Amino acid sequence: MQELMVGRVGVAVDTSAYRVLVDRLWPRGVSKTKAPWDIWLKEVAPSSDLRKWYGHEPERYAEFQQRYFLELEQRHQEPAMQQLLSIWRERPVILLTATKNLEFSQAPILHDFLLQAVDTHA
Repeated sequence: MQELMVGRVGVAVDTSAYRVLVDRLWPRGVSKTKAPWDIWLKEVAPSSDLRKWYGHEPERYAEFQQRYFLELEQRHQEPAMQQLLSIWRERPVILLTATKNLEFSQAPILHDFLLQAVDTHA
């Protein structure tokens, strides 16, 4: 596998990496014609219900982590997840989110899930 990173939309990122937006919603203020990523895989983002429940409240992050990880386990064989894994096999990937606080976003959870999935299925 190639390198796997996380980053924020609008912040300079490694342009040699394949940039994947992993948010459920389109980021505010970003033109669809000038999107700074290569692909949008909203299907790998937390479900709408989970995203709304979490509300980016740091005190809920630990439980959000657990719930999102379970969602990812259930969606592991779905086309969007398989597409992401396929891209990552071929080139470095950066998982992008528009969330202001990257530390409390879904991107690091997805990152860890992907690393674990590769280790488990290697």
